[in-house]
Amino acid sequence: MSLSSENSFAYVAAMSHEGQPHRFAPTAQDIEALALEALARLPAPFTDHLHNVVLFVEEFADAQTLKDMDIDDPFGLTGLYTGRPVGQEAQTGDAPPTVHLFRRPLLDEWIETGVPLDALITHVVVHEIGHHFGLSDIDMHVLEDMVAP
Repeated sequence: MSLSSENSFAYVAAMSHEGQPHRFAPTAQDIEALALEALARLPAPFTDHLHNVVLFVEEFADAQTLKDMDIDDPFGLTGLYTGRPVGQEAQTGDAPPTVHLFRRPLLDEWIETGVPLDALITHVVVHEIGHHFGLSDIDMHVLEDMVAP
């Protein structure tokens, strides 16, 4: 998806580099724009395998997901990858691979850590996309350094 106007771009840029305007919390669309920017910075060998990955931005993970992951606090999950990693053969009935970003936990982490929002979103997106490629934590950190804002 692309940003709908130059004003949206300026707003997202302000969150990234100059700090969030005090009266507005970043919307799901703002988070999505930052995630898409992070994905666009991935090198070609990775982007070649992302055409069928679906990105969702939701307020929180649903109760069943939290229960399945044994997470008690809904603020404890900022992102989630579901699907078959690249290289595993798809099965009939498989849903497309998905990356879910959870807005409220991301915003809380952003406030608590002071990490720029674009850097935080990049970190979470790279981690979740790393699962799509079956990367180790070390490989994910190397990839994150490559695409840092």
